[in-house]
Amino acid sequence: MRTPLCALLDIEHPIVGFTPSEHVAAAISRAGGLGVLGCVRFSDPAALDAALTWLDEHTDGRPYGVDVVLPAHRPTEGEPADLARQIPDGHREFVADTLDRLGVPALTSEPATGAGVRGWLHSVAHSHVTVALEHRVRLIANALGPPPPEVIARAHDRGLVVAALAGRVEHARQHVSGGVDIVVAQGYEAGGHTGEIASMVLVPEIVDAVGDQVPVLAAGGIGCGRQVAAAVALGATGVWTGSCWLTTREYLDTSAPPALRQALLAATSADTVRSRVYSGKPARLLRSRWTEAWNQPGAPAPLPMPLQNMLVSEAHERLLRSGDPTVVAMPVGQVVGRLNEVRPVAEVMTALVSEADETLHRLAGLSR
Repeated sequence: MRTPLCALLDIEHPIVGFTPSEHVAAAISRAGGLGVLGCVRFSDPAALDAALTWLDEHTDGRPYGVDVVLPAHRPTEGEPADLARQIPDGHREFVADTLDRLGVPALTSEPATGAGVRGWLHSVAHSHVTVALEHRVRLIANALGPPPPEVIARAHDRGLVVAALAGRVEHARQHVSGGVDIVVAQGYEAGGHTGEIASMVLVPEIVDAVGDQVPVLAAGGIGCGRQVAAAVALGATGVWTGSCWLTTREYLDTSAPPALRQALLAATSADTVRSRVYSGKPARLLRSRWTEAWNQPGAPAPLPMPLQNMLVSEAHERLLRSGDPTVVAMPVGQVVGRLNEVRPVAEVMTALVSEADETLHRLAGLSR
């Protein structure tokens, strides 16, 4: 299956895979898709530079991309110590009390000041762009709408393709008018930051609105080849995937504590929740005793980005390393219900492509 996206990105299959792991990103690109590395976990630009250098050397000359977090509206900004003073004591007490009640042990070593939050800062995200432009990156995507105009201009000057996620038609139109080259129509089912409209409704709406100007990728609820074929049937020129790579061998063997592995493999499609507790903006996560605690009477409202992330960053690290899969906090989409076995990236890609081809062939046979 080839679409115009393949020629635009110089890839074999119209499948883009977002991941927080450079190992997974490289494997996706080697398998014929476009691996996209999430940059938000890199609080130190030098660490991102090292990861992209590794990608340059382990993608067999094939293209890859990066995903940055640059909100359209500049959030609260400042040094971590200054931001920390803006977090109410009541929120800190709630987090501490909840961790104690859930039986979550402390980390064995004290995290550095600002750990887990700097990657969400506007200034650090800009540094991610600067680092990325020094590597063999083919695409820069923004998880929270269109990148700022100066970022788009810098990317275009280097010949890069710019993508942005959209949860509404009006967002897609704004992206295109601002110079974005690919619109990712991300439905409600998706993991991480997501809007309120389901993919079945959103994708054809965005295709009808801007599909004659730029390629539209479908995201949210895509974890098998039949769903890839459905996205194409809705008018998309490819798919943007994320959750389906979380149970790959490359991710679990390099990045996932045992509790996360257990939680992902055991979850059903009903075991996610859309909440602001992860970053301050609505994001779909695994439902757990941690997320449920924030819904109890007396729980505080989540803080705006990046204060919420600063508040819970250490807590999330403790939850992941607790050994208890019932408390894990992890962004994942509703397709987690399909993720019940560990497979290498190449095998997942082969299954996506072959099932999509079989489905499209079967549908073609139904036409008269």
